[in-house]
Amino acid sequence: MTDQLIPARRAFPADDPIFALNAEAQARRAAGESILNATVGVLLDEAGQMVVLDTVMDLWRGLGAVDVAPYTPIAGDPAFLKALVQRHWPLLDTAGAACATPGGSGALSLSLRNFLERGQALLTTAPYWGPYATMAGENGLRVETAPWPAAGQALDAAAWDLTLQALMKAQGRVMLWLNDPCHNPSGRSLSAGDRAALIGLLRDVSAQGPVTLLLDLAYLDYTREPEAVVAALKDYAALGAEGRVLVGASMSLSKSMTLYGARGGALAFPWCGDPALQAALTQSCRGTWSNCARAPQALLLRLAKDGKAQARLAAEHRHWSEVLSARALALDAALVAEGMDALHWQGGFFVTAPAADPEAACEGLKAHGVFTVPLPEGLRVGLCGLRADEAPRFARALRRVASR
Repeated sequence: MTDQLIPARRAFPADDPIFALNAEAQARRAAGESILNATVGVLLDEAGQMVVLDTVMDLWRGLGAVDVAPYTPIAGDPAFLKALVQRHWPLLDTAGAACATPGGSGALSLSLRNFLERGQALLTTAPYWGPYATMAGENGLRVETAPWPAAGQALDAAAWDLTLQALMKAQGRVMLWLNDPCHNPSGRSLSAGDRAALIGLLRDVSAQGPVTLLLDLAYLDYTREPEAVVAALKDYAALGAEGRVLVGASMSLSKSMTLYGARGGALAFPWCGDPALQAALTQSCRGTWSNCARAPQALLLRLAKDGKAQARLAAEHRHWSEVLSARALALDAALVAEGMDALHWQGGFFVTAPAADPEAACEGLKAHGVFTVPLPEGLRVGLCGLRADEAPRFARALRRVASR
């Protein structure tokens, strides 16, 4: 019965497109086909099993009843919020205005309710993670984009400036979701020069109205260039400390701790202690999910107090970053061998392979038993689930589809 649904809620697909593709790939594999599934959004080992970090599981098993069962404060445990912020900015002694959220997605969604009016537009990059549009739509918003730099190319500052100025003129405010460093789904980060150019544009447009920069920091622990990640976070911290642009972060335990199902995360504005902002975030929590789970917050606090566990976890992150890097290098070599361009991964779980008609290419690859996620700009390929020895098969299938 759907008559009870209001008309605007009756025409949705039965499943999220990414999850639907993954389910189709798994069903065909279960039926005996040889399937290469690059749709997966979790880290898999060489046997195709989900990676669960040993350090994190040891901490999880040590949690007691009082670490799991009681309510947390509506905005989350203040010590947890501070510890999570300090994973990215160790020198900060406060989380600023902040609240616990169910994963990074909860943090992103919460920002939409507090920094944009219904009918306005969120700004992000092209390409972007598809659920950004779902979150925006659920809040009566639309998505506008500016181009992410192609491999080896500089940021198109003119295009970004045009988009920022147009949005500010149209709605009197701008919020940018920036998945940098370790951009999903390109796998590349902004260079220092590109980042400086973008920060300069944000400073300039902030003279005309409120600008919020929300950093989506889901993948920072998986990178080929840890020093570059640290440098990027310092640049964004300097912008936040100026106070002209409101800089915040969506932080998640899903990828960093392989706690996808625990739904731990936070939305924090470390350089802003405005009580009105804190009150707005807390009110949104109360009116949406009320309290977040205590267990992931307790786990992070145990980690923050255990130097040996932090060292073990850092070693695990380095290992899996090296695995991802090897997979990326194997894929680049296979693509080049087939006459296509390398993708130059720097961090995260994904890369994006160009395709003239992504939807058609996705369907064509499925005929070869290869599953990817179509985006307007190409095909999202999950390095997190694509073994290095599968790269040649992927590249051959992509070349066949591209040659049609």
